[in-house]
Amino acid sequence: KIILVSVALIISISILFNKSPVVILSSLGALTAILLLVFKDSILGFVASVQVAILGIVKVGDWIEMPAYNADGNIIDINISTIKVQNFDKTITSIPTYAIISQPVKNWRGMEVSNCRRIKRSICIDISTIMFCDNEWLDSLKKINHIESYINQKESVIHAHNQDQKNNLNPVNTRQLTNIGLFRTYLNEYILNHPRINKDATILIRQLQPSEMGLPIELYCFTNTSDWIEYEAIQSDIFDHIFSVLPQFKLKAFQLPIVTA
Repeated sequence: KIILVSVALIISISILFNKSPVVILSSLGALTAILLLVFKDSILGFVASVQVAILGIVKVGDWIEMPAYNADGNIIDINISTIKVQNFDKTITSIPTYAIISQPVKNWRGMEVSNCRRIKRSICIDISTIMFCDNEWLDSLKKINHIESYINQKESVIHAHNQDQKNNLNPVNTRQLTNIGLFRTYLNEYILNHPRINKDATILIRQLQPSEMGLPIELYCFTNTSDWIEYEAIQSDIFDHIFSVLPQFKLKAFQLPIVTA
């Protein structure tokens, strides 16, 4: 509309004064700098709105995050100058349209379209509770369905390896199963068999860098729903279970001691 009106105005002026449109355009050259300064936001907004519309960077209904504008919610309106976002606390944030092009913005549309959502959370293990597993303890751990076959397989491999080692009565000189290793294996099998986890997405149980807070074991996977309420319930249920099974592996979650006066 702006382009059509501008062209029509130039043609009208050229007919009215019987001048070539080229002459009129050249006479406007001196005013270009002033016009660009006065209408900077409108020009930037116009260009940005065209890019947003053509490239589909954001759409009405998208959940976006822009910390610079304290925006975290769904887009309710897009126009040439502003994009309005209704935050989750029901406040409205107005963002300049050109800011979507020039500044970082997180769009959660991909998560909603894929209908899965990432869980990426760690549990810190007290390092002093990490130890080797003796045969009696392993026999009791074999009663846990998710790791029974793993223990049986590893025992035969480890036994064959240790037979060729010197001083193999000392556990330092041989291969041994550890409670933290079995715990990671259990978590991996538990997540693989969880009905609310997306099996086509990445599933990863890994150790992170130890720190003064203990040894972090990170759970990385995706739920099979993107619904916020369901996602939080699934994530909470999984970690309820993880904290509850720690004593079975004689492990403890690290927690800062409570200082009393």
